[in-house]
Amino acid sequence: MLQYYISDDYEWEVIYFEDVLTGGTNESDRVIEETINKIRSEKWDYAITLTDLPLFNKNRPIVAEVVCDDNVGLISLPGLGLVPMQKRVREAILQLMNEIYYGISDEDRDRAQTRLDTQNNRNYSSLKKKGPKKLLGKRIFEIVSPLERQVLDDDSTDVDVRYSVKSKLNGIIRLVSGMVYANRPWEVFPVFFKIIVVAFTTGSYALIFPSIAKLSEIYSITRLVLITLVALLALVAWIILAHGLWQKKNIREEGHIRRIYNISTFFTLLTTVIMYYGILYVMFLTTTALLVPPSKLEADLSGTNDVSFVNYLIMAWTVTTFATIIGAIGSVFEDKEVILNSTYGYRQRQRHEKVKEMEKEEEEKKEKGEENREESDN
Repeated sequence: MLQYYISDDYEWEVIYFEDVLTGGTNESDRVIEETINKIRSEKWDYAITLTDLPLFNKNRPIVAEVVCDDNVGLISLPGLGLVPMQKRVREAILQLMNEIYYGISDEDRDRAQTRLDTQNNRNYSSLKKKGPKKLLGKRIFEIVSPLERQVLDDDSTDVDVRYSVKSKLNGIIRLVSGMVYANRPWEVFPVFFKIIVVAFTTGSYALIFPSIAKLSEIYSITRLVLITLVALLALVAWIILAHGLWQKKNIREEGHIRRIYNISTFFTLLTTVIMYYGILYVMFLTTTALLVPPSKLEADLSGTNDVSFVNYLIMAWTVTTFATIIGAIGSVFEDKEVILNSTYGYRQRQRHEKVKEMEKEEEEKKEKGEENREESDN
Protein backbone atom coordinates (compact mmCIF):
# COMPACT_ATOMS: atom_id res chain seq x y z
CA MET A 1 0.00 0.00 0.00
CA LEU A 2 2.92 2.37 0.69
CA GLN A 3 4.20 1.63 -2.80
CA TYR A 4 0.79 2.58 -4.18
CA TYR A 5 0.18 5.73 -2.15
CA ILE A 6 3.75 7.04 -1.63
CA SER A 7 6.31 5.63 -4.06
CA ASP A 8 7.02 2.36 -5.83
CA ASP A 9 10.73 3.16 -6.18
CA TYR A 10 11.52 1.54 -2.83
CA GLU A 11 10.92 -1.61 -0.83
CA TRP A 12 9.03 -0.49 2.28
CA GLU A 13 9.67 -2.24 5.59
CA VAL A 14 7.27 -1.53 8.45
CA ILE A 15 8.50 -2.04 12.03
CA TYR A 16 6.15 -1.97 15.01
CA PHE A 17 7.38 -0.72 18.37
CA GLU A 18 5.48 -0.14 21.62
CA ASP A 19 6.59 2.57 24.03
CA VAL A 20 5.01 3.24 27.42
CA LEU A 21 6.14 6.85 27.60
CA THR A 22 4.43 7.99 24.39
CA GLY A 23 1.22 6.49 25.79
CA GLY A 24 1.66 8.17 29.14
CA THR A 25 1.33 11.85 28.27
CA ASN A 26 -1.35 14.11 26.80
CA GLU A 27 1.23 16.58 25.45
CA SER A 28 1.80 16.19 21.73
CA ASP A 29 5.16 18.02 21.86
CA ARG A 30 6.56 15.46 24.29
CA VAL A 31 5.30 12.54 22.20
CA ILE A 32 6.89 14.01 19.06
CA GLU A 33 10.15 14.63 20.94
CA GLU A 34 10.28 10.99 22.04
CA THR A 35 9.47 9.86 18.50
CA ILE A 36 12.33 11.97 17.11
CA ASN A 37 14.72 10.47 19.67
CA LYS A 38 13.57 6.99 18.69
CA ILE A 39 13.93 7.52 14.94
CA ARG A 40 17.47 8.79 15.46
CA SER A 41 18.53 5.99 17.79
CA GLU A 42 17.07 3.29 15.54
CA LYS A 43 18.18 5.07 12.33
CA TRP A 44 14.76 4.76 10.75
CA ASP A 45 13.78 6.79 7.69
CA TYR A 46 10.27 7.65 8.89
CA ALA A 47 8.22 7.21 12.04
CA ILE A 48 4.49 7.55 12.70
CA THR A 49 3.42 7.39 16.34
CA LEU A 50 -0.04 6.18 17.34
CA THR A 51 -1.38 6.96 20.80
CA ASP A 52 -4.72 6.03 22.32
CA LEU A 53 -4.66 9.15 24.49
CA PRO A 54 -6.47 12.38 23.61
CA LEU A 55 -4.07 15.16 22.66
CA PHE A 56 -4.78 18.87 22.96
CA ASN A 57 -3.45 22.22 21.86
CA LYS A 58 -4.92 25.10 23.87
CA ASN A 59 -7.74 22.80 25.02
CA ARG A 60 -8.58 22.00 21.39
CA PRO A 61 -8.43 18.32 20.39
CA ILE A 62 -5.59 17.37 18.05
CA VAL A 63 -6.11 14.55 15.56
CA ALA A 64 -2.71 14.41 13.84
CA GLU A 65 0.53 16.35 13.42
CA VAL A 66 3.50 16.26 11.03
CA VAL A 67 7.12 17.35 11.53
CA CYS A 68 8.61 17.21 8.04
CA ASP A 69 12.23 18.05 8.94
CA ASP A 70 12.46 14.99 11.19
CA ASN A 71 10.22 12.71 9.07
CA VAL A 72 7.87 12.21 12.00
CA GLY A 73 4.08 12.06 12.29
CA LEU A 74 1.69 11.69 15.21
CA ILE A 75 -1.88 10.35 15.29
CA SER A 76 -4.26 10.46 18.26
CA LEU A 77 -6.53 7.45 17.78
CA PRO A 78 -9.49 8.87 19.77
CA GLY A 79 -9.42 11.91 17.49
CA LEU A 80 -10.29 9.69 14.54
CA GLY A 81 -13.70 9.07 16.07
CA LEU A 82 -15.86 5.98 15.92
CA VAL A 83 -15.69 2.93 13.63
CA PRO A 84 -14.50 1.87 11.12
CA MET A 85 -11.27 2.49 13.04
CA GLN A 86 -8.95 0.28 11.00
CA LYS A 87 -9.69 2.14 7.75
CA ARG A 88 -9.32 5.52 9.44
CA VAL A 89 -5.94 4.60 10.93
CA ARG A 90 -4.72 3.30 7.57
CA GLU A 91 -5.83 6.44 5.72
CA ALA A 92 -4.32 8.73 8.37
CA ILE A 93 -0.93 6.96 8.33
CA LEU A 94 -0.77 7.09 4.54
CA GLN A 95 -1.69 10.79 4.50
CA LEU A 96 0.99 11.73 7.04
CA MET A 97 3.58 9.70 5.15
CA ASN A 98 2.49 11.42 1.94
CA GLU A 99 2.87 14.85 3.55
CA ILE A 100 6.35 13.99 4.81
CA TYR A 101 7.51 12.45 1.52
CA TYR A 102 6.15 14.97 -0.99
CA GLY A 103 5.90 18.14 1.10
CA ILE A 104 3.14 20.28 2.57
CA SER A 105 2.77 23.14 0.08
CA ASP A 106 -0.16 23.35 -2.35
CA GLU A 107 2.16 22.47 -5.24
CA ASP A 108 3.48 19.44 -3.35
CA ARG A 109 -0.05 18.27 -2.58
CA ASP A 110 -1.10 18.63 -6.24
CA ARG A 111 1.98 16.71 -7.34
CA ALA A 112 1.16 13.89 -4.93
CA GLN A 113 -2.42 13.75 -6.19
CA THR A 114 -1.30 13.73 -9.83
CA ARG A 115 0.89 10.70 -9.17
CA LEU A 116 -1.94 8.95 -7.33
CA ASP A 117 -4.32 9.53 -10.25
CA THR A 118 -1.99 7.56 -12.50
CA GLN A 119 -2.14 4.44 -10.32
CA ASN A 120 -4.26 1.58 -11.64
CA ASN A 121 -4.51 -0.78 -8.65
CA ARG A 122 -8.25 -1.18 -8.11
CA ASN A 123 -7.74 -2.65 -4.63
CA TYR A 124 -6.78 0.82 -3.37
CA SER A 125 -8.95 2.94 -5.66
CA SER A 126 -10.89 4.35 -2.69
CA LEU A 127 -7.77 6.27 -1.63
CA LYS A 128 -7.97 8.38 -4.80
CA LYS A 129 -11.21 9.93 -3.60
CA LYS A 130 -9.71 11.09 -0.32
CA GLY A 131 -8.00 14.22 -1.60
CA PRO A 132 -4.36 15.35 -1.17
CA LYS A 133 -5.19 17.56 1.82
CA LYS A 134 -7.63 15.23 3.55
CA LEU A 135 -6.55 13.09 6.49
CA LEU A 136 -9.54 10.76 6.11
CA GLY A 137 -11.87 9.65 3.34
CA LYS A 138 -15.38 10.96 2.79
CA ARG A 139 -17.79 9.49 5.34
CA ILE A 140 -20.83 10.75 7.21
CA PHE A 141 -18.74 11.30 10.33
CA GLU A 142 -16.29 13.51 8.40
CA ILE A 143 -19.19 15.54 6.97
CA VAL A 144 -20.78 16.08 10.40
CA SER A 145 -17.46 16.68 12.14
CA PRO A 146 -15.01 17.96 9.48
CA LEU A 147 -11.28 18.19 10.12
CA GLU A 148 -9.22 21.31 9.54
CA ARG A 149 -5.72 21.14 8.05
CA GLN A 150 -3.42 23.87 9.32
CA VAL A 151 0.01 24.62 7.86
CA LEU A 152 1.92 26.17 10.75
CA ASP A 153 4.66 28.77 10.55
CA ASP A 154 5.27 29.25 14.23
CA ASP A 155 8.69 29.46 15.86
CA SER A 156 7.26 28.11 19.12
CA THR A 157 6.68 24.65 17.63
CA ASP A 158 8.40 22.31 15.19
CA VAL A 159 5.05 21.06 13.88
CA ASP A 160 4.52 21.81 10.18
CA VAL A 161 0.98 20.48 9.67
CA ARG A 162 -1.75 19.94 12.23
CA TYR A 163 -5.14 18.30 11.76
CA SER A 164 -7.81 19.30 14.25
CA VAL A 165 -11.58 19.60 14.40
CA LYS A 166 -13.06 22.93 13.29
CA SER A 167 -15.74 23.06 15.97
CA LYS A 168 -14.78 22.57 19.61
CA LEU A 169 -18.10 20.84 20.37
CA ASN A 170 -17.72 18.50 17.39
CA GLY A 171 -14.16 17.89 18.50
CA ILE A 172 -15.30 16.75 21.94
CA ILE A 173 -17.98 14.50 20.41
CA ARG A 174 -15.44 12.97 18.03
CA LEU A 175 -12.93 12.55 20.85
CA VAL A 176 -15.34 10.96 23.32
CA SER A 177 -16.73 8.55 20.71
CA GLY A 178 -13.20 7.52 19.81
CA MET A 179 -12.28 7.03 23.47
CA VAL A 180 -15.39 4.92 24.05
CA TYR A 181 -14.40 2.76 21.09
CA ALA A 182 -10.85 2.48 22.47
CA ASN A 183 -12.27 1.37 25.85
CA ARG A 184 -13.94 -1.58 24.05
CA PRO A 185 -17.20 -1.79 26.01
CA TRP A 186 -18.00 -5.16 24.41
CA GLU A 187 -15.03 -6.65 26.31
CA VAL A 188 -16.50 -5.44 29.61
CA PHE A 189 -19.82 -7.16 28.95
CA PRO A 190 -18.78 -10.73 30.00
CA VAL A 191 -18.34 -9.60 33.63
CA PHE A 192 -22.06 -8.74 33.62
CA PHE A 193 -22.94 -12.45 33.55
CA LYS A 194 -23.50 -12.66 37.31
CA ILE A 195 -25.62 -9.49 37.28
CA ILE A 196 -27.73 -10.90 34.45
CA VAL A 197 -28.32 -14.08 36.46
CA VAL A 198 -29.34 -12.11 39.57
CA ALA A 199 -31.60 -9.73 37.63
CA PHE A 200 -33.19 -12.52 35.59
CA THR A 201 -33.87 -14.62 38.70
CA THR A 202 -35.45 -11.64 40.46
CA GLY A 203 -37.58 -10.71 37.46
CA SER A 204 -38.68 -14.28 36.74
CA TYR A 205 -39.95 -14.62 40.29
CA ALA A 206 -41.89 -11.36 39.91
CA LEU A 207 -43.65 -12.71 36.82
CA ILE A 208 -45.58 -15.13 39.04
CA PHE A 209 -47.57 -12.27 40.52
CA PRO A 210 -50.12 -10.20 38.57
CA SER A 211 -48.64 -6.89 39.72
CA ILE A 212 -46.11 -6.73 36.85
CA ALA A 213 -48.85 -7.21 34.23
CA LYS A 214 -51.05 -4.60 35.90
CA LEU A 215 -48.20 -2.09 36.10
CA SER A 216 -47.39 -2.65 32.41
CA GLU A 217 -51.02 -1.82 31.65
CA ILE A 218 -51.17 1.25 33.89
CA TYR A 219 -47.83 2.79 32.90
CA SER A 220 -47.77 5.04 29.86
CA ILE A 221 -44.96 4.74 27.33
CA THR A 222 -43.54 8.05 28.55
CA ARG A 223 -43.42 6.82 32.14
CA LEU A 224 -41.79 3.55 31.08
CA VAL A 225 -39.14 5.43 29.10
CA LEU A 226 -38.36 7.63 32.11
CA ILE A 227 -38.18 4.65 34.49
CA THR A 228 -35.90 2.83 32.04
CA LEU A 229 -33.56 5.83 31.83
CA VAL A 230 -33.46 6.04 35.63
CA ALA A 231 -32.65 2.32 35.86
CA LEU A 232 -29.84 2.53 33.29
CA LEU A 233 -28.30 5.66 34.80
CA ALA A 234 -28.59 4.24 38.32
CA LEU A 235 -26.72 1.09 37.30
CA VAL A 236 -23.98 3.13 35.61
CA ALA A 237 -23.67 5.33 38.71
CA TRP A 238 -23.47 2.26 40.94
CA ILE A 239 -20.64 0.74 38.88
CA ILE A 240 -18.69 4.02 38.89
CA LEU A 241 -19.07 4.61 42.63
CA ALA A 242 -18.54 0.99 43.69
CA HIS A 243 -15.27 0.71 41.77
CA GLY A 244 -13.94 4.25 42.21
CA LEU A 245 -13.88 4.96 38.48
CA TRP A 246 -14.56 8.70 38.72
CA GLN A 247 -11.38 10.74 38.26
CA LYS A 248 -10.79 13.23 41.06
CA LYS A 249 -8.67 16.35 41.01
CA ASN A 250 -4.94 15.66 41.03
CA ILE A 251 -1.71 17.35 40.11
CA ARG A 252 -0.97 14.99 37.23
CA GLU A 253 -3.97 15.71 34.98
CA GLU A 254 -5.42 19.05 33.96
CA GLY A 255 -9.10 19.77 34.52
CA HIS A 256 -10.26 19.40 30.90
CA ILE A 257 -8.41 16.09 30.53
CA ARG A 258 -9.96 14.75 33.72
CA ARG A 259 -13.42 15.74 32.50
CA ILE A 260 -12.84 14.00 29.16
CA TYR A 261 -11.74 10.85 31.00
CA ASN A 262 -14.87 10.90 33.16
CA ILE A 263 -17.19 11.50 30.21
CA SER A 264 -15.64 8.62 28.26
CA THR A 265 -15.95 6.35 31.31
CA PHE A 266 -19.62 7.23 31.68
CA PHE A 267 -20.48 6.55 28.03
CA THR A 268 -18.39 3.37 27.95
CA LEU A 269 -20.32 1.94 30.88
CA LEU A 270 -23.62 3.27 29.51
CA THR A 271 -22.95 1.41 26.24
CA THR A 272 -22.23 -1.79 28.15
CA VAL A 273 -25.30 -1.37 30.36
CA ILE A 274 -27.51 -0.85 27.29
CA MET A 275 -26.12 -4.09 25.86
CA TYR A 276 -26.90 -5.81 29.16
CA TYR A 277 -30.41 -4.35 29.20
CA GLY A 278 -31.07 -5.48 25.62
CA ILE A 279 -30.07 -9.08 26.33
CA LEU A 280 -32.06 -9.13 29.56
CA TYR A 281 -35.10 -7.80 27.68
CA VAL A 282 -34.87 -10.57 25.07
CA MET A 283 -34.61 -13.15 27.86
CA PHE A 284 -37.69 -11.80 29.64
CA LEU A 285 -39.66 -11.48 26.41
CA THR A 286 -38.95 -15.12 25.60
CA THR A 287 -39.79 -16.23 29.14
CA THR A 288 -43.00 -14.21 29.24
CA ALA A 289 -44.19 -15.50 25.88
CA LEU A 290 -43.51 -19.12 26.89
CA LEU A 291 -44.66 -19.16 30.52
CA VAL A 292 -47.53 -16.67 30.62
CA PRO A 293 -50.52 -17.94 28.57
CA PRO A 294 -52.91 -15.40 27.03
CA SER A 295 -55.70 -16.45 29.41
CA LYS A 296 -53.51 -15.64 32.45
CA LEU A 297 -52.50 -12.32 30.94
CA GLU A 298 -56.16 -11.50 30.19
CA ALA A 299 -57.07 -12.12 33.83
CA ASP A 300 -54.18 -9.97 35.05
CA LEU A 301 -54.99 -7.12 32.65
CA SER A 302 -58.31 -6.08 34.19
CA GLY A 303 -60.14 -8.92 32.42
CA THR A 304 -59.58 -7.52 28.92
CA ASN A 305 -60.22 -9.84 25.99
CA ASP A 306 -57.95 -7.93 23.64
CA VAL A 307 -54.50 -9.38 24.44
CA SER A 308 -51.87 -9.06 21.72
CA PHE A 309 -48.13 -9.48 21.34
CA VAL A 310 -47.77 -5.79 22.17
CA ASN A 311 -48.89 -6.59 25.72
CA TYR A 312 -46.09 -9.14 25.99
CA LEU A 313 -43.57 -6.60 24.67
CA ILE A 314 -44.60 -3.98 27.24
CA MET A 315 -44.75 -6.53 30.07
CA ALA A 316 -41.21 -7.75 29.26
CA TRP A 317 -40.08 -4.11 29.12
CA THR A 318 -41.57 -3.43 32.56
CA VAL A 319 -40.06 -6.48 34.26
CA THR A 320 -36.64 -5.83 32.67
CA THR A 321 -36.58 -2.32 34.09
CA PHE A 322 -37.61 -3.40 37.58
CA ALA A 323 -35.18 -6.33 37.52
CA THR A 324 -32.39 -3.89 36.67
CA ILE A 325 -33.30 -1.62 39.58
CA ILE A 326 -33.91 -4.36 42.16
CA GLY A 327 -31.63 -7.18 41.08
CA ALA A 328 -28.63 -5.55 39.40
CA ILE A 329 -27.87 -2.49 41.50
CA GLY A 330 -25.80 -3.58 44.47
CA SER A 331 -24.43 -6.68 42.78
CA VAL A 332 -20.68 -7.26 42.73
CA PHE A 333 -18.62 -8.02 39.63
CA GLU A 334 -16.57 -11.20 39.60
CA ASP A 335 -13.62 -9.63 37.75
CA LYS A 336 -13.13 -6.02 38.82
CA GLU A 337 -9.88 -5.73 36.86
CA VAL A 338 -11.80 -5.88 33.57
CA ILE A 339 -13.98 -2.95 34.67
CA LEU A 340 -10.96 -0.94 35.77
CA ASN A 341 -9.05 -1.61 32.55
CA SER A 342 -11.96 -0.26 30.51
CA THR A 343 -11.31 3.29 31.77
CA TYR A 344 -8.66 5.75 30.66
CA GLY A 345 -7.93 6.99 34.17
CA TYR A 346 -6.97 3.55 35.50
CA ARG A 347 -4.87 2.66 32.45
CA GLN A 348 -3.13 6.01 32.67
CA ARG A 349 -2.27 5.47 36.34
CA GLN A 350 -0.75 2.12 35.40
CA ARG A 351 1.31 3.77 32.66
CA HIS A 352 2.59 6.47 35.00
CA GLU A 353 3.62 3.81 37.52
CA LYS A 354 5.40 1.85 34.80
CA VAL A 355 7.20 4.97 33.58
CA LYS A 356 8.33 5.68 37.15
CA GLU A 357 9.64 2.13 37.46
CA MET A 358 11.54 2.49 34.18
CA GLU A 359 13.02 5.82 35.27
CA LYS A 360 14.00 4.31 38.61
CA GLU A 361 15.71 1.40 36.87
CA GLU A 362 17.58 3.82 34.61
CA GLU A 363 18.79 5.79 37.63
CA GLU A 364 19.94 2.61 39.36
CA LYS A 365 21.84 1.55 36.24
CA LYS A 366 23.55 4.95 36.08
CA GLU A 367 24.47 4.79 39.77
CA LYS A 368 25.90 1.29 39.35
CA GLY A 369 27.83 2.43 36.28
CA GLU A 370 29.31 5.36 38.20
CA GLU A 371 30.23 3.07 41.12
CA ASN A 372 31.94 0.64 38.75
CA ARG A 373 33.91 3.47 37.14
CA GLU A 374 35.00 4.75 40.54
CA GLU A 375 36.13 1.26 41.56
CA SER A 376 38.07 0.82 38.33
CA ASP A 377 39.74 4.23 38.81
CA ASN A 378 40.79 3.24 42.34
